[in-house]
Amino acid sequence: MNKTLLTTKLIPAIAIISCCILYLTDYYQVILGPLVVLVASAIEYKKDCFRSLGFQRKRLKAKSLLILAPIFGTALFLFYFYIMIPIITNLTGQPMDFSVFEPYKGNLPAILGLLVFVWVSAAFGEEIVFRGYLMRQFTKFFGSSKISLVINILLFGLIFGFSHAYQGVSGQIITGILGVLYAIIFHLRKNDLWFNIFAHGFFDTAALVFIYYGVEL
Repeated sequence: MNKTLLTTKLIPAIAIISCCILYLTDYYQVILGPLVVLVASAIEYKKDCFRSLGFQRKRLKAKSLLILAPIFGTALFLFYFYIMIPIITNLTGQPMDFSVFEPYKGNLPAILGLLVFVWVSAAFGEEIVFRGYLMRQFTKFFGSSKISLVINILLFGLIFGFSHAYQGVSGQIITGILGVLYAIIFHLRKNDLWFNIFAHGFFDTAALVFIYYGVEL
């Protein structure tokens, strides 16, 4: 088999399918998904592995990551919590399932441990897989036309939503919408994965503050 075909077509295709299966079946996806992506990127791009995912050195700016990203992430969380959740749950008649977070209410050591975990698994892990790899590989295979971009954003937003099945039907829909918004930001900022990671991380940080204090709808 042609080596170029193997590294640029077959291995990425296997990685994409593997990631989709992992995130749709909830089978150790937070660990295996990013690992699959990093290995596939290293094989295809070698020393440019991280740059291929959107880690741009020129985008490592304090203003962007420590001011704009926290503001955007926190604002998005407030929009999610006070607007998206009430509207979607009212339409579906199904409340979001936050029961998995019950043990973390008022438990400072546990919430701090969870904070580290979500920054690694969600902020870094999910952004590397969904925006850094899947979106960019889709563009590589299908081009960057407007139709291709729309399908790209909606498809992986849908999978992103399905991967949060533990939050119930409403949670899947809402998280799918969030996935679409993250994808749009990634596109508008010209594949700046650093910003997406920090925005996602601060979104989850705001969520954990609400969970710790038991803030509910």
